[in-house]
Amino acid sequence: AQAYAQTLQEAKQQQALNTNAPQVRRVRAIASRLIPQVAVFRSDALKWQWEVNVIASDEINAWCMQGGKIAVYTGIIEQLELSDDELAAIMGHEMAHALREHSREQISQAMATQLSINIGASLLGLGQVGADMINQGAHLMLTLPNSRGAETEADRMGVELAARAGYDPRAAVSLWQKMAQRSAGQPPEWLSTHPSHARRTQDLTRYAQIVMPLYTQAKAGR
Repeated sequence: AQAYAQTLQEAKQQQALNTNAPQVRRVRAIASRLIPQVAVFRSDALKWQWEVNVIASDEINAWCMQGGKIAVYTGIIEQLELSDDELAAIMGHEMAHALREHSREQISQAMATQLSINIGASLLGLGQVGADMINQGAHLMLTLPNSRGAETEADRMGVELAARAGYDPRAAVSLWQKMAQRSAGQPPEWLSTHPSHARRTQDLTRYAQIVMPLYTQAKAGR
């Protein structure tokens, strides 16, 4: 909460906080439909003090901190020319990270991995160079795959949140196709914390079809 408040204060000082009223209303309206769906994955999240703000920045980014603190950057909305369905996919994805506490999970894992490496290097007498080599190996074999796993989980949860809120889950596919066009030269998947765009769109295409009945039901009820 303190980190979020500080971020908002800095944006306010730069006259970058919620500068476009219609855009803010649009983002908050989408959030208001997504938030009630979080109980499917985590009932206590309904009691979080959710906040949704828009920061004027060319950065293509959006995030959701633990406890439901959301920020969407104007760059991602405007440069990708997002539809409401695509914006719902992004927000659902970021909300999923918070619901599953992926940040805390990764910090805990990183601390445990580093501790094990330091102890192992000391016992084997490998010194700092050896410890650095082991650390790099652990990063490639453990940290990156687990991070990609978190991204895939957030993709799927985000698609389901969007579908339950009455947003077309297939929009997640068009969203990542746009992202792929913006990020030419992405590193190989095994050197990245995110799945490749090809793998991501393939998985989202399949998963969107799985949750289509939820979308149909939600649309019928609106």
